[in-house]
Parts: sequence; C-alpha cells; structure tokens
Amino acid sequence: MLTKEEQDALLRLARLAIGYFQSHGREPRLGEFPDILLTAAMQHPSGAFVSLHLHGELRGCIGIIEPTHPLAEAVIHNAIAAANRDPRFVPVTPRELKELEIEISVLGPLEPITHISEIVVGRHGLFIDSRAVRGLLLPQVATEYGWDSREFLEHTYRKAGLQPVPGLPDRIFRFEAAIFSDTPKH
Repeated sequence: MLTKEEQDALLRLARLAIGYFQSHGREPRLGEFPDILLTAAMQHPSGAFVSLHLHGELRGCIGIIEPTHPLAEAVIHNAIAAANRDPRFVPVTPRELKELEIEISVLGPLEPITHISEIVVGRHGLFIDSRAVRGLLLPQVATEYGWDSREFLEHTYRKAGLQPVPGLPDRIFRFEAAIFSDTPKH
C-alpha cells in the first residue's frame, strides 16, 4: 500500500515527466528528478495506468498490465505515452499540462474468474486475454458509467474487440487497483 507521500510523489513525477518530454523530446531517466525520493514501494515492479483528464473529459489513458518495470519507471513511461501516444487524442500541449488532472491506477495481481458473480463493481477491474486481442477496463470505469457486473463485462469484451459470449472464456481476469489523482494546478 502506497503512502499519501508516495502517491503525491508519483503524481508529481508523472507531471514532470510529461513536461520533460515536451521540452526535451525524450523520456527522462529517474535520476533527472533528484528531488523525488524513490521509496522501496516506488521501485517495486507494478502494473500501472496513467489517465489524463482535462476539464472532466478523458485526454489520454495508457498503461501496462504486467509488473515488468519498477512503479516509478512505469509511471514515467505511461504518463508520457498517455499524453503523446494515445491514438484517440492529439498530443497534450504545454498549456494543457498545467490544467490536466492526472490519475494513477496501480494494479494488483490478476485473478482468473469463472463466473460473473466474482466481479464486484467499484472494486475490480477486468482484463480479457483472448490470444490475439486483449482488453482492460479499470475499476473506476464501471462506477463512472453506472454499469452492473454484466454491463462491465460486456464493455470489456468490446474494448478487446470481441463480442460477448455466454459463459466466460478461460482468459478473463479481475484485479484491484490503488487509484489516486491530483487536481489541476492553476
């Protein structure tokens, strides 16, 4: 579990990384932000997503599911990707960066599920891995849209580019996430 100080440091790191990329055209290394103290939790490999909102509207969301990189590195990479490489949006401008709300979702372990009753809306995110395609929706998405478990599962199928099927295939997972955000700095 991340402390409030660690959460604040990761949010600051995300904002600094986006600004650094806008100024220098490359992804920064962790050492380029010496005023951010990296704790053991921030250096532990974790799956993480960074979501960007501007005036309440999604502006970018990118993440990695598997815990292949230290959390702080995942936040840097995903913040830059959400701001510049989400194919649904044009890159974030320096002016927009000042007003962005940054939300980080640190993913817990994936747990396979076999029945829809194992999904708790507001607590679990869903991940479908169907060999050639994958789809993930974070826990907060179902709550934001007022979906029940069935609707949440159906939308996760659609995110993966699949049609919902009766029963559950063997590659559906649930996960919990620690979700935290900042507010725009005016």
